Amino acid sequence: MTRRIGITNQKGGVAKTTDTINVAGALAAQGESVLAIDMDPQGYLTHRLGYEDAYASDPPSLYDALESPNEYDVADLVVHHEEFDLLPANIDMFRLEQDLIASGMRPRMRLPLLLEGVDEWDVILIDAPPSLGPLNDNVVLATEELLVPVEADDSSQLALNHLLRQLDTLEDNYSTTIDIAGVIVSNVSYPLDNEQEAAIEWYDERFEGHVPVWVVRTRAAIKRAMKEGGSVFADNAEEVDMTDVFAEIATEVADG
Repeated sequence: MTRRIGITNQKGGVAKTTDTINVAGALAAQGESVLAIDMDPQGYLTHRLGYEDAYASDPPSLYDALESPNEYDVADLVVHHEEFDLLPANIDMFRLEQDLIASGMRPRMRLPLLLEGVDEWDVILIDAPPSLGPLNDNVVLATEELLVPVEADDSSQLALNHLLRQLDTLEDNYSTTIDIAGVIVSNVSYPLDNEQEAAIEWYDERFEGHVPVWVVRTRAAIKRAMKEGGSVFADNAEEVDMTDVFAEIATEVADG
């Protein structure tokens, strides 16, 4: 079965898109076929991978498929990146988010309907928007399994608690179970200051015995790989010590 993983945090600037690209790249490097889906109306994943034209393209797009999920085949909307496949975001998704907000609870099932029966890939990674709105809920309900990027600071701890409460609400309203597959503490600089050290300890204690917590250090090589439109596992990427961390995350994702 295709495994679906949502990558979500309503707080911006926590390296959500960076983690999506590098986990996808790690999975592909391990021989998995991967589809990355950009559910953020801002289209950061789409732009980072070099598909600006797809973001502004005419219909059909992911926007249209989410408007009428029974009328579109996901494979027809996918573009092919050198490392993995991408279902790009579209600028019209800004309008969709407002429509869903006004439409109640059932529109939160658009993405689950669209992905129903999709099994062409080993793993589907979905980059969620930085909000707790209906598009993020669609990601959560379509995957029911999440990687949560955070930063080593107090505000990320608060945001994580808000996310966990939202997951409880979705579980109650939709009679489902939503699991966290792991927490990725991103943009960590060493030597640690007191705030970073305390935050990492908090994540370790909060999730000890339940899910893994990975630490991704700030590295210029990661940023340079993104500027080149790929992951640190791309053929032209330079060596960097964080590949081991992303490979470990990918193994966790692939093994389930």
